[in-house]
Parts: sequence; C-alpha cells; structure tokens
Amino acid sequence: MQITNIPDPGFDDLTLRNIRVDDASAWYAYLKNPDVIRHTSWNLESADDLLPQLAMYEADEVNSPIRLAIVRKLDDVLIGTVGFHTMSDLNRSAELAYDLAPEYWGKRIMPAAARAMCDWGFGEGRLNRIQATVLESNASSVSVLERLGFQREGYLRAFRMLRGKPGNFWMYALLHPHITG
Repeated sequence: MQITNIPDPGFDDLTLRNIRVDDASAWYAYLKNPDVIRHTSWNLESADDLLPQLAMYEADEVNSPIRLAIVRKLDDVLIGTVGFHTMSDLNRSAELAYDLAPEYWGKRIMPAAARAMCDWGFGEGRLNRIQATVLESNASSVSVLERLGFQREGYLRAFRMLRGKPGNFWMYALLHPHITG
C-alpha cells in the first residue's frame, strides 16, 4: 500500500519514501549478501524475486503490506527498507519488518526509521499493536526493538523456514501508548 504523509526519520542526508519497482536492483544488491540475510527468512535468487513483493506494496487494498524505502537524499538510492506486513485492519495490528545495507549498520539509522514507521502506524495507520518476529540469533535486531520499547512476549519454535530449515524466533510487541496491559 502506498502511503501519504510519509514519516520523517529526522536525518539530514536520508529520507523515507514509498518503495517502487525500480528499487528492486538496489534492494537485491544488499539482500544477496549472506551477512544481511543470515538472520532473516529471505531466500532470493535474483532481483526479479522481489517483483511480486514490490507489486504487493503498490496494491491499495485493506490489509495490503506497507514498505518504505530508506533512501539517500542526494541521489534517491535505496539503502534500506522499513514497513509493515501481516496487516490486520480488523485487529488494528501489523508486523514490523526492516533491513539495511551493511555499510550503514551501526549508525542508528534503523532505530530512527523504525521509530518513524511505528509512530505513523499508531497515528495515521490507526494500529493498536505492532509486533516483530526476530530470529533467535539476531542480536542486532533484538537491540533495535528493545531500544524502541518493544517487549519480548514469547518464543516461537520452528516458526519460519530459513532456506530449507525451520527457525526459532522471538516475538516482540509494542502497544499504542493509550493501551495498558
């Protein structure tokens, strides 16, 4: 789903925008890196494998996933993504997902981009719950989520297939500030 009123992550040299089909090669350029996908369920053979995913982001239906590109302001090149999938309008919930090119790791880009996305989700997206599943070995992603205030809720054994093998994941969630419990 394409969104208007795109959140501002507060960077001088980076911004967020709706992801586009022409981002496929830049996205795949870092997703093919084994270090990037080691702790994810991505299983791609080429940039063309991203095209069905990108088409879903352009759909304008209720519960369509949302993905924003994190791009350099200078040349509009994608260096990461952040967004929601497993959207439920009925339950007012979504799952947060993100990735980033390794040359940008450790620069606090993802916490800021994910915070902007969550703020948008609780505001304009009208969400009550944003959850995230994290492969048990992904300490960096756990750190991002915990820095954002996500709470660990459980352990999901054999939750998703990871290049042919079942992977165990942690479930994290962040609730809208007006919800207690």
